[in-house]
Order: sequence, then structure tokens, then C-alpha cells
Amino acid sequence: MAKRPNMDIFKLGDTAEFSKTVSEYDVYGFAGIVGDFYGVHLNEEFAQKTRFGKRIAQGALSVGFLATVMGYMAARVPEPGAVSYRYDITFTAPVYLGDTVTARLDLIEKEEERNTCIFRATVTNQVGVVVAEGRTYLKVL
Repeated sequence: MAKRPNMDIFKLGDTAEFSKTVSEYDVYGFAGIVGDFYGVHLNEEFAQKTRFGKRIAQGALSVGFLATVMGYMAARVPEPGAVSYRYDITFTAPVYLGDTVTARLDLIEKEEERNTCIFRATVTNQVGVVVAEGRTYLKVL
């Protein structure tokens, strides 16, 4: 595959972020969209009996915040554009309702021959605790 000129838009060290306070509405809305009605997310009495002690947001919601940031990166590329195609994420701490999380991507590698940008992905809470981390991949079309 030939290198796309649009790969030159990205430089190692490029970053982007998205921050949001996770609300009751976010957790219920996400549950309704994806069907994740597990008690630790929606039932306070159930959640109090877990190791978390109270309700937590779905882990996939943090991945969704990373997808928002991937969208920012993809939007930088002129037509035909770019698409995210892989998320390798590990959840390292819970996100509680009311937490403000920041999803961040840092470009750490460019695979020119595959027209792929690889990002370090982190989601941290308001006190700097990493709640999710890993890598995401963006294919430049």
C-alpha cells in the first residue's frame, strides 16, 4: 500500500483531549442505547454490596469518550478521510457518577506503509487517577 499524503498531517507527539462530568443521565442513556443494565451501573442498593461501594459508569462509556477524541483526529484528515478501527483498552479504576474524566490521545507511532497512526490512550479522573488506558488505531484512507 502506498503512503497517503494525508499521513503528513500527523506528527509524533500530536495530542487531543475531551473532558466530561459523568452524570446520571449519561449512565442511564448509555444503558438504554447498548443494553447494559447491570446493577452496578443502575441499582444503588446492588452497587453498595460490590467492591465499588456505589454505582459506577459502564467501562465502555470511557471507550466512547476516547472515540470522541479519535473523531477529532479523523476530522483533521481531508477526503477521503480516516477511520478508527481498533481500541485496545484496559480499565484500571472505576468511574463514579459525578467524576469528571478526560480522555486523551497521544500519537506515539506512525506506520507509514500501513497508513496507520497509533495513539497512547488514557482516561483520567478529576484527581489524576488513570481509569482506562491502552492504544487506539487510526487508518488514513
